[in-house]
Amino acid sequence: MKLLTLNCHSWLEENQLDKIKYLAKTLKEKSYDVIALQEVSQSISEIIIKENIKKDNYALILLDELYKLGVTEYHLVWDFSHIGFDVYEEGLAILTKHPIIEKCSFFVTNSRDTNYWKTRKIVGAKISYDNQPISFYSCHLGWWHDEEEPFKNQVDFLLNCIPKEDRFYLMGDFNNNASIKDGGYDYLINQGLYDTYHLAEEKDNGITVQGNIDGWDKNKHDLRIDLILTGQLEPINYSGVIFNGKTKRIISDHFGVEIEVDNHKQSG
Repeated sequence: MKLLTLNCHSWLEENQLDKIKYLAKTLKEKSYDVIALQEVSQSISEIIIKENIKKDNYALILLDELYKLGVTEYHLVWDFSHIGFDVYEEGLAILTKHPIIEKCSFFVTNSRDTNYWKTRKIVGAKISYDNQPISFYSCHLGWWHDEEEPFKNQVDFLLNCIPKEDRFYLMGDFNNNASIKDGGYDYLINQGLYDTYHLAEEKDNGITVQGNIDGWDKNKHDLRIDLILTGQLEPINYSGVIFNGKTKRIISDHFGVEIEVDNHKQSG
């Protein structure tokens, strides 16, 4: 089972449409089972196409590009978390080529005001994979030291919303550097979560952010803040960074993370 997470930085990138087309070509090549996307935006002013999805929704345009390439099997789950840059409804998405049993979205911040940029929501989908239910959550959380919306509270909200019996993956931008001790990353791991990066038999350096980006304006370090976490020990064949200029072109201010889960070992 192949998974990808990517913070898209959508509609804030130069040559955005070309980068969407490049992403679509890569998705066709890689044929991921589940893709979690963050910062998946659409214009407030655009017309609604279906439910709450508008004409210039980044994920919708990505799906259109996939259709042009003959890839038609992906299903989309999307919801918006908060207003970004005064003109966008910024949200999260899950794309999967497997049947969706359930989908959900829920707030993990004290704030429910979508006009407030620190308001955070999670988007989830439970799919049927090899006739087994597996849940996936696209996550974009805040910062450890934020006094208004503490990271710890967001993690607690998130984990309380996940049924304890579920096999699940948390995929996304957790805004906490994995190399910082006694911070947000350690708090995640101390809740019984497993980092697939550390479970992987083969991996690279895991770095997904270099230098200063939105939310990390003074950063001068390499960061591993985009993660794929799981609630159970999993046999992971591979964890690698993608869209970093080495493995595929850079298409966002974040690099992506892809993993391969060995479901034969899982089932056997």
